[in-house]
Formats: sequence, C-alpha cells, structure tokens
Amino acid sequence: MRVALLFGSSGLVGGHLLNQLIKDNNYSKIKLFVRLAPEISDPKIEIIKTDFNNLQNHKEDIMGDDCFVCIGTTKQNSPDRDEYRRVELEVPKEIAKIAKSNLVNSFIFVSTLYANPKSSGDYVRFKGLVEEALKRLNFPKLAIMRPSFLMGDRKEKRASEKIGIFVFKLLSPLLLGLLKKIKPIHSEIVARAMIAVVKSDIQKIIFESNEIVKISKN
Repeated sequence: MRVALLFGSSGLVGGHLLNQLIKDNNYSKIKLFVRLAPEISDPKIEIIKTDFNNLQNHKEDIMGDDCFVCIGTTKQNSPDRDEYRRVELEVPKEIAKIAKSNLVNSFIFVSTLYANPKSSGDYVRFKGLVEEALKRLNFPKLAIMRPSFLMGDRKEKRASEKIGIFVFKLLSPLLLGLLKKIKPIHSEIVARAMIAVVKSDIQKIIFESNEIVKISKN
C-alpha cells in the first residue's frame, strides 16, 4: 500500500486528485499539506498544517511514495512580486528537494502549456524554471503535466480565462496536429492522468495536454 503526498488539494486539479486518491485502493494514506485544515474527513487522510515559509520544519512529514504538487497562485491573489515568485517557483523547488532527500520515488508536478525558463512572462518562466530544477534532481519517476486551459468549477472567477476557454472550445474541431495540445482540458482528466502515470511504465517526463488525455484513459 502506498502513501501519497499532496500539495495544493484546495485547487482545481488538486481537489479532483484528492477525491480520486481517496477512492484508489492502492493508497493507504494521503498526507495533505495545507495552510488551513479543510472540512474533510476520511480515515486515509492525514492533515499536516504547513508553514510554507519554513518547509524544512516539515522534512519528517514529507515522506512517502508519490508526491503530487498542484500548488500555484495568481497575480490577483499574490500581487506582491516576491510572494508570487516564492509560491510559483521557490516553494515547488523546495518541496522537490526535500522529497528527493527523503527518497520519495515519484514526483508529479502540474506545470503549464508552453512552460519556458527563458520566457519574458513570469508565469510560464517560473513553471519552466521549476521543470528544469526537477529534471536535475533525477527522481526514479518524474512526470510534468502541461495542461492547456483548465475547465472545472473554480472557487474564484477568472473572466479572461473563461473567455479563452469558450473561444478554444469553439475552435477545438480545427485544432489538429501540433495544435491539439492547446485544446481546453478538464481538471478531473489531469488529476486522473497524474495517478495513471505513477502506475505506468512510461519512460516519459513531459506530458502535453493532448498526451494527458491519452494517459488518463489507461
């Protein structure tokens, strides 16, 4: 029986991932690393109230088989540039370093479409920088998910994203070949793929959005 470590369970993908891990009989324990204790009760769940400014204090907690990282923020929620950088870049890197030192076998990270460490945009650059840092750690299994526009019921409303999803859903039948990866994808599918990739023998690291859909069906 496996132990899952989950960061970002309150988010769009993380919420679905938590529900799927609870139902998955391969997992006997799910460690939730959270700032505030969620209103959820299940015998498999261990809630760890986490100081994300001092993750080394939780080194003894970040032990298990598979680490799933879905954390992230927006500039609206983190208008301070240093805080935005810390959440998007420094926190995932620190989690990964601790997990690696504790011999965690699998590390599954939700990145983004077109992640690029040399991009001029903070969001895709930070995701790209995290990806590069993860590759250098040489986990036995590393999977980086690059979903396109995420569909699902968000707690917060993002008008520009809703417009983008609407437009791309209309255009989806025309998005063929290399353009398949920009089709909107449901957050539940991403969560399902994150678990499927842990169970698979696929020796692949980067999964674009259309590839996420394929592996979610395994």
